[in-house]
Amino acid sequence: MSVIAPVPPSSTPVAHAGSPMIARQAIVNVDKDVIGYELFNRSRAPAEHTAATDVILLFTAMSHAGREDLVGTKLLFVNSTHESLAGGHLELLNPEKVVLEVEPLGHVAATEAVARLPILRGLRERGFKLSFNHTVLESAYATWLPLADFIKLDLTVLRPEQLAVLVNYAARHSKAQLIATKVETPQQFDLLKSIGVSLFQGYWFSRPAVVETKLLAPNQASIIQLINLLRRQASTDEIEEVLKKDAGLAFNLMRLINSAGFGTAREITSFRQAVMIMGLKKLFRWAALLLTASKYGNTSASIGHTAVIRGRLMELLALEFMSEEEAEQAFVVGIFSLLDAMLSIPMQDALQLINIPTAVRDALLKHEGVFGELLQLAEACESSDDLAFNHSASVLQLTSQQINWAHLQALAWCDQITQ
Repeated sequence: MSVIAPVPPSSTPVAHAGSPMIARQAIVNVDKDVIGYELFNRSRAPAEHTAATDVILLFTAMSHAGREDLVGTKLLFVNSTHESLAGGHLELLNPEKVVLEVEPLGHVAATEAVARLPILRGLRERGFKLSFNHTVLESAYATWLPLADFIKLDLTVLRPEQLAVLVNYAARHSKAQLIATKVETPQQFDLLKSIGVSLFQGYWFSRPAVVETKLLAPNQASIIQLINLLRRQASTDEIEEVLKKDAGLAFNLMRLINSAGFGTAREITSFRQAVMIMGLKKLFRWAALLLTASKYGNTSASIGHTAVIRGRLMELLALEFMSEEEAEQAFVVGIFSLLDAMLSIPMQDALQLINIPTAVRDALLKHEGVFGELLQLAEACESSDDLAFNHSASVLQLTSQQINWAHLQALAWCDQITQ
């Protein structure tokens, strides 16, 4: 039995300004064996929880350059906004190891719960586990309850008599395991065990352990070269060569693919293995996310973030009326649309560094074609240019609802990380 000893408050590390800070807190069973960890982003205030911070939390944790593995071999509980639940970053995770903690909808639950159901069902079908707080037992969330793998009961908001009623109701109407949170005394622990709670989280077992994390920033020329190779489906030999020539790229990739969150059955020890196991599509997504989480020279990190948002937004909108292959080209237009600013050279010169289709080149240089129109629409979303927005939406035959929802999902690709 691995017992988690209580940790005094003074032993909790303090976050240092300028570094991404992640804390993890153990979730244990009745024998106090650890079954999983909840991750917390300590680089932001709770009110700043967004889809973008969800992306950065997971990406930083899985690419963590510290001495201890944040993810470990247990279940990983991650707080998720509803926007981030539709994010492409989840493609990089091993669903069997990840529990997505779904936020309640508040006063709009009665009207929104059914609308959110397809995304939640899709995540369960992909193998992700879902966790909710006690409000999922309310009638407004009746459609969500069958999807619950875990239900959290917060002892700071629920009275003992309420706990017994909720535990009984959950046992009769769901297959979820119950997790009591904010457990601070042995008396609470004994009470919870007696009424049927089987999992626990709180200061009595362990306090959140804070770890200062860092990402090794690759050379910007290397990451552009890698994206270019992935776009033209280059050979493993060519991709491996790029990785070997940049310590930042190589380290972050090997760290990611050997993390428990990625889900490989054995340790990957060569770049060739990493490339073959991860696959070109996931490598491309990873490279795009790495662009959002790294600084390059004196170039503002926000430029790279904006480019990735554009790419994701354009890809999602293109999927409304294009094939998946064409939509991927829309992503390329968006992510390379600020290449001149990132490299501090004219766009014409920047495009000499990469191999792209003619339609993509025309969109980037002259805003021509359907990709050019999508780019103008993305730029209009950023600048709140209603005239340009309405023009492009009309040309592309897209509704404001389609565009706004796609924009919300695209925001899950980006946030600023200070190092």
